[in-house]
Amino acid sequence: MSKTLESPRNHQTLKIIKSAITSRLLLLSLILLCRTLIDPYDTSSPLDPNCLSTDQQQERHVIQFPRIGSAIDDSIVWDSVYFVRIAQCGYEYEQTYAFLPFLPACVVLLSRTVLVPLVSVIGHRAVLALAGYLVNNVAFVLAAVYFHRVSVIILKDPEAAFQASILFCFNPASIFYSSIYTESLYALLSLGGLYYLITGASNVAVLWFALSGCARSNGVLNAGYLCFQTMHQAYDAVFLQKRAHLAVKVLIVGALRCICIFIPFIAFQAYGYYNICHGHSLDEIRPWCKAKIPLLYSYIQSHYWGVGFLRYFQLKQLPNFLLASPILSLAVCSILHYMRSQPEIFFSLGFRASNGEKRPTASPLSLDRVPESTSSHLKEKSSAKMQDKYTVRQRKQRIKGDNYVLLDEYDSLEKPRYLSTFIVPCTLHLLFMAATAFFVMHVQVSTRFLSASPPLYWFASHLLISPGTGKRWGYMIWTYSTAYILLGGLLFSNFYPFT
Repeated sequence: MSKTLESPRNHQTLKIIKSAITSRLLLLSLILLCRTLIDPYDTSSPLDPNCLSTDQQQERHVIQFPRIGSAIDDSIVWDSVYFVRIAQCGYEYEQTYAFLPFLPACVVLLSRTVLVPLVSVIGHRAVLALAGYLVNNVAFVLAAVYFHRVSVIILKDPEAAFQASILFCFNPASIFYSSIYTESLYALLSLGGLYYLITGASNVAVLWFALSGCARSNGVLNAGYLCFQTMHQAYDAVFLQKRAHLAVKVLIVGALRCICIFIPFIAFQAYGYYNICHGHSLDEIRPWCKAKIPLLYSYIQSHYWGVGFLRYFQLKQLPNFLLASPILSLAVCSILHYMRSQPEIFFSLGFRASNGEKRPTASPLSLDRVPESTSSHLKEKSSAKMQDKYTVRQRKQRIKGDNYVLLDEYDSLEKPRYLSTFIVPCTLHLLFMAATAFFVMHVQVSTRFLSASPPLYWFASHLLISPGTGKRWGYMIWTYSTAYILLGGLLFSNFYPFT
């Protein structure tokens, strides 16, 4: 019986995996085609100077297939150059510290284990690049699976969750998810962490969120999800269970978990400070070393790339604002949609939601560790919850031809879409990211910067399954994604400016 119930879930997951793999194969084929037909703007990709550190020097092997190695070397463009160089030689220059170490570490691990026999075949640098491609494309497929799982739980609508997941597989920043960039790893770790958080595995979620902060700096923003959960658990402990001591425990544990998410990023800043500032006199050290809070990352972004509040608001940057306008418009529409659909829940940060709406935020933190002296207080309530959970888990399925639609354990046909209160922190996360991209960052980066935000695809899927004009807007979003996939394959892979 359980096998019969699980088959629709496995069927949906298999379709998402097939779509994700198909999208990656199409992207890689597009990259190869564009590299073959068009001459690159910058031909410096194959340059491979020796590492500055003698400890990092690699032996020069006689390469058996130099043409294959050269073709892979040629595909290392834009930020991929930094990641491959870091994996090859470590952090040699100050500006390289803008690129966090998780992706280079994965590349080094794979190149020194599974792919090490290929070093003599295509060369060391080509093996590093191949490892980067392998890591990111596998990570994307896994990210798509977690995206679907999160969407099913939060949207409470299998059809919308499936449509959103397919959109994610063919998102407008797809070229970066198949290149040596951090988008795939960040998406995997963020979505995986979100999934484990809303299903009750908070400690596992903390680990995944912490690793996301080791892949991209904005990974530390995932601590906001823990803060949201902690606030609700503390509120329930004080006002519903009337146990202030449990609320204190919840707040302390929540604070510690948030700190754990920040630790990898802070540790990397300390590592940069030690390498660049430690052991030098005041006259020799860099200006940021003298600051009260010597934050290397913000200095690099400001000094080398001109990142700062309103610094990109220049007339000559108008084309870049136009390039970013579709994703920013979609973000604004998504945020407004969620605010208008459930304003009471949104503006109360979910505190005025019903128990059924709060369910996907997972069971209260540490309540499973409540001492026996207080367990009798919850005995009757636990029995009711167990019965409710058993009832909800009677999964339903409906058949449309050969397609099975699974209603997950939290699903209910009677409830409207977007009912989970966890839509609130997801939307606030998108709001902060979109505002940062527009006012602070190089605005053209918005396309890939926001591409891992689930509310974008949830809103787009809502349009696709809506009748009338909404569906037409949904098709326009598909057109936008397709155009940017083709444009990215054409420009980015040949070292022309894209996002």
